[in-house]
Amino acid sequence: MFLKELIKNLFPHDKVFFQLFEKVGVNIENIGRLLDEMTSEPDPDKRAKLALDIGDVEHANDDLTHQIFLELNQNFITPFDREDIHYLTTALDDIADYVHACSKKIMLYKVNPNDSNIHKFAELIKLSCSEVKIIVDELKNMKKSSIINEALVRINSIENQADDVYDLGVENLFEHENDIKLLIKKREIYQLMEIVTDKCEDVSNVVETILIKYA
Repeated sequence: MFLKELIKNLFPHDKVFFQLFEKVGVNIENIGRLLDEMTSEPDPDKRAKLALDIGDVEHANDDLTHQIFLELNQNFITPFDREDIHYLTTALDDIADYVHACSKKIMLYKVNPNDSNIHKFAELIKLSCSEVKIIVDELKNMKKSSIINEALVRINSIENQADDVYDLGVENLFEHENDIKLLIKKREIYQLMEIVTDKCEDVSNVVETILIKYA
């Protein structure tokens, strides 16, 4: 029995990590889409339901993160460096966490998301989350895939666009928003939404490091 367990640990099925990452990728794409739907939903009750859906996806992603860390502790051999798996898993989890934080702030502050800057951020987040899914789906093919490199470039471009949206959005708030409380609330939401695109870029940076080592 001990020998069988030892052999299992020495020669693990690397695909378990790729399968878990792919599930995380599905969650990331879904949570980005849900945030975009939530911020575009005019009905408060439907918007509240979408916020709950976002929370469910975030919690499910926490479970997947835990599973990946368990696999990391139980397997001696991994498809790439253990540290990189840890960094990548944490960076992916951060995306879900910050999207959830965005939805919670919108609901907590009772901010009507019918705001052009919030809509622009939500669209960019949805696009960036979709690119993240492409990256994690292609990890198993990273040594021969050009798809990852193309997605990395797009994520970087989206993050730059989000920076511009944030700068212009804050400038417009201070010029045109007379309700100081609302100004503060919206500025915080803008900050959180911009951070989501930063977190997507963090994922791309980790994957780029992995590519340099192994591709």
